[in-house]
Amino acid sequence: MLNSLEIKNFKAWKETGKIRLAPLTVIFGANSAGKSSLGHLLLALKQTAISSDRRRALHLGDQNTLIDLGTFADCVHAHDLSEPLEFMISWQLPKEMEVRNPLLRTNRHRGGEMSLHVKLTAKKNLQPEATLIDYELRDNHRVTLNAVFARDPKGTYSLHSDQYTFTKTVGRSWPLDDPEKFYRISDTSRARFQNAGFLADFALATEQMLSGLYYLGPLRDHPRRTYQWSGDTPEDVGQRGEFTVPAILAAQSQARKLNRAPRSKYYSFTEFIAGWLKDLGIIHSFDVKPVAEGRKEYEVLIKTGVASPEVKITDVGFGVSQVLPALVLPFYCPANSVVWMEQPEIHLHPQVQAELADAYICAVKATEKNAPRNLQLIVESHSEHFLNRLQRRIADGTIGPEEVAVYFCKRTDDGTELEPLKLNMFGDIENWPENFFGDEMADHTARIVAAAKRRKEMTTK
Repeated sequence: MLNSLEIKNFKAWKETGKIRLAPLTVIFGANSAGKSSLGHLLLALKQTAISSDRRRALHLGDQNTLIDLGTFADCVHAHDLSEPLEFMISWQLPKEMEVRNPLLRTNRHRGGEMSLHVKLTAKKNLQPEATLIDYELRDNHRVTLNAVFARDPKGTYSLHSDQYTFTKTVGRSWPLDDPEKFYRISDTSRARFQNAGFLADFALATEQMLSGLYYLGPLRDHPRRTYQWSGDTPEDVGQRGEFTVPAILAAQSQARKLNRAPRSKYYSFTEFIAGWLKDLGIIHSFDVKPVAEGRKEYEVLIKTGVASPEVKITDVGFGVSQVLPALVLPFYCPANSVVWMEQPEIHLHPQVQAELADAYICAVKATEKNAPRNLQLIVESHSEHFLNRLQRRIADGTIGPEEVAVYFCKRTDDGTELEPLKLNMFGDIENWPENFFGDEMADHTARIVAAAKRRKEMTTK
């Protein structure tokens, strides 16, 4: 689970400040205010981590990657390549890490949280390179071990720590190599020291964190009359939801069962999703069936009412196919995942938008195999109805204010600012931003004035 994120000099963001990321984090804001950029940077980090090119500090993308950010100049705030692109990210480790100095057996460093601070600057060929990689291992927010790999103005890299003494290997002293990607000190550089092996564990922890990041975009595939599935297990539902039906079938074939809260009834994956679709008020029943025995073509069949005929998903409203990926992904992805979604409420009726908040509260609290899933949801939204339901659930105690973080993203003359909204235990927002959902009072007043003017005109005729 991500604990915090801070970004400097990336696209619209001169500086975000430290963003606290809760189990359920919601980001609101105007169009083109920079909300999506936050998730796009994380996608760029993930595609860099899974890339086979170790020499590329940041994989900005192409037509075959998760995201295409263009050139490094396109990414840097105000296209000013004289300034570094920086980010600081901290996350909770799946289990506590312990580092021992092999030269000092009594010297141990433990922690369940890790942070990474990176600076990326432009090389002469305008490609990014990492000039600072600063790891911290923390225990209850206290730094127990840090490791700083940094380049000086002369272009020479050094490795040091405030809590740990790196001992050089006996023999000729060679300069340290450039880092691999944005987070990894090379094997050759680690070999220059007798006790730097734990840096590989830090890099592995970073890769594990990024591998657990999933994304669903705002534009989703149109429904199909049939879907093909040959027994594979998709990693996720796809950025456009194109693998949603295969994901449902894979989960069902693996006999996965979920419940909505601890000590509540477990349901098969398809039953679980169908139950939520029904609670959202979209359908009465939902099922995925092969078109014939032994075939790998499947159809999604839906009943909109008790007495309604069973029809294909293509023959009902567009909203069903659009909400299905946004509902399946949070429950399909593995435990300890981070899911970033853009506008999951798109094409949905206001009441359904509100009910979706309940589904997402369930997603961060659900259990599987009698263990918490520990899912984290980060949602970009424009829905006032989603927020209203979230406030209601805080007020009635379904979810605590500490489990929720809400932000308002607004444009400024210098770029973009992110304002944290203060939610109290009663679900009240104590610092309601100006024009959060438009100027409702101005519209209300203008309508009254316009109506009065028209009535006056009608009586004088």
